[in-house]
Amino acid sequence: MSPKRSRSTRTKPSPVPSPPVARAGGSVLRSATVGALPMVNRLLCRARLEEFLRDALPEEDGRTKLSPTKALLVLLRNLLLSREPIYGLGEWAARYAPDLLGLAEKEVGLLNDDRVGRALDKLFAADVSSLVLSVATHVVKEFGLRLDELHNDSTSVSFFGAYSAAAEAQRVFGRPTLAVTFGHSKDHRPDLKQLLLILTVTADGGVPLHFRAASGNVTDDTTHRDTWDLLCQLTGRRDFLYVADSKLATRENMAYLHQQQGRFVTVLPKTRSEDGAFRDLVARGQVTWRPLWEKTDEDGEVIDIYSASDQPTSSAEGYRLVWYHSRRKAEHDAVTRFARIERALKELASLREKLRSPRTRYRQESKVQKAVAEILESRGTEAWVVTEIKPITDETYRQATRGRPGKDTTYTKKVTTRFDLAYQIDDARVAEDAKSDGIFPLITNVADLSELELLKTYKRQPTIEKRFSQLKTDFEVAPVYLKAVHRIQALLSVYFFALLLEALLERELRQAMQRKEIEALPLYPEGRACRWPTARRVLDLFDPIQRHTLSHGKRPAEVLVTDLTRVQRRLLNLLGLPPKHYGQ
Repeated sequence: MSPKRSRSTRTKPSPVPSPPVARAGGSVLRSATVGALPMVNRLLCRARLEEFLRDALPEEDGRTKLSPTKALLVLLRNLLLSREPIYGLGEWAARYAPDLLGLAEKEVGLLNDDRVGRALDKLFAADVSSLVLSVATHVVKEFGLRLDELHNDSTSVSFFGAYSAAAEAQRVFGRPTLAVTFGHSKDHRPDLKQLLLILTVTADGGVPLHFRAASGNVTDDTTHRDTWDLLCQLTGRRDFLYVADSKLATRENMAYLHQQQGRFVTVLPKTRSEDGAFRDLVARGQVTWRPLWEKTDEDGEVIDIYSASDQPTSSAEGYRLVWYHSRRKAEHDAVTRFARIERALKELASLREKLRSPRTRYRQESKVQKAVAEILESRGTEAWVVTEIKPITDETYRQATRGRPGKDTTYTKKVTTRFDLAYQIDDARVAEDAKSDGIFPLITNVADLSELELLKTYKRQPTIEKRFSQLKTDFEVAPVYLKAVHRIQALLSVYFFALLLEALLERELRQAMQRKEIEALPLYPEGRACRWPTARRVLDLFDPIQRHTLSHGKRPAEVLVTDLTRVQRRLLNLLGLPPKHYGQ
């Protein structure tokens, strides 16, 4: 991400420009952007976020010119609509109608990166966990969210820079900060330091209910018990279905949830002995499958066929273990294996050329072995590619003394060893492993769900990936340019609320379409149909809307708002907003 899109802070705030003004014949025309602010404001009002923020933030003193609550809500609106850098927040706000930003006209000029930074300080000093819990509890009631199934996952937020001062946890404003450090990168950037962002969403619309950040070196398997406890506090129940990735499937995590009357579904890791034992049965042809589900797309075309194993199995702890086969996953596994092997062979061929060079640096067999092992391990092909390192001895002779050679000249022999590399694909092992392509096991302590219901439950797990995608694409999350880690943590909280509002907008619109039996809306260019409207597309459609105030002398000012298109009016009606008063 380029620095111009960063959320860095500067020491001197830029002057805030005045809104556009046109004058002619004694008339004055002032223009301001409306955009999708009325839509966002309605969601903020229903979520009562301003009220919860005001109660959570530390008490303001008399010197405060701009309320931190107002500054944070302007930042939140900015994330949803424009994603401007913090140092450009004042310029961005000046283009909009102040009342729609929750500001008085004189307060717009007070917006700058320094005040927003201090507002983030206030947010960090607050009890963010209780704030999130309060907002989520209210949202559940206000929007009627179902809490019978919750999905959890995590992602990493990468940092460009040394961040040496943030490498260890500290205390700021009496609260501990996180450590920006190296860890398992979900972005495949092990060269960058990171923080871990843990998110839980509902199966009902993928609405984020809970989030927390952790130090960059924290592993996922250590986060589930605390997360589950907080979800119990939020939902007021223990019987919700907790769905997570394979990091949940440790003996300690599963035992904790089971003993606390929790219900879980996760995928069994390949490192478990049960996985290897079952795949051996598959390789020997001792497993039978029965058709379970033909998954179709929106047009009714079959995109995958799932089968379930007739082999009754359970985990070592006694939990229910169900084995599935996916035709689409089998094809993907085969393609992935071929690509890995091909990449490994290319890298081995490159290494072989280096070994043959007279100037090779690989003079010791241990060094060659290490290079080969690194290639096979990095590509995950240790089981499919067989290698052999062959030593080659070269003998050279040289005169023992100077001068022209004669019959009595003696020579010394020098023996050097270099290495050649031979490699080939283990076709038998590849064929054996191919028999278990497309297979994956789900482990659960739930007995009242059928195999199909269990499968569909887990297949809803990618819902949370959509939220991570929005975080890193729609919002272009880039707190990496902030220097203070406590402000980074506070900014991640604002991003959570932005994700929450986007998810609620999508859920409200899609439910309204379902009630009205509307299959699709013409939201794409050229009026092309959109069956599953996204918040990003809906918000962008309202970008051109402006409010114009025309005044002439002492006569009452006339307010004009850009005419709404047919699609815009239809969206507002579906969302329960009267088009007639939009932007007034």
